[in-house]
Amino acid sequence: MCQHQPTCPTADSPDREAARLSAHHPEQGWSLLCNGVLLFEDTGELLPDGQIIAPHRPLAAGRVVKAA
Repeated sequence: MCQHQPTCPTADSPDREAARLSAHHPEQGWSLLCNGVLLFEDTGELLPDGQIIAPHRPLAAGRVVKAA
């Protein structure tokens, strides 16, 4: 899929988010990477095989989360 030199990380690689952008639609909240990963604004991902990666945005520094 990727034609860059050096090639971008594959979709199953831990550093898959380092691949180059193929399409970018910030108004819709998503980007397509050249390795086929669909990257969402909330940091969630959809891999080419249909696997879902839950959002993994870090909490803001100094923020305290209260238990319900």
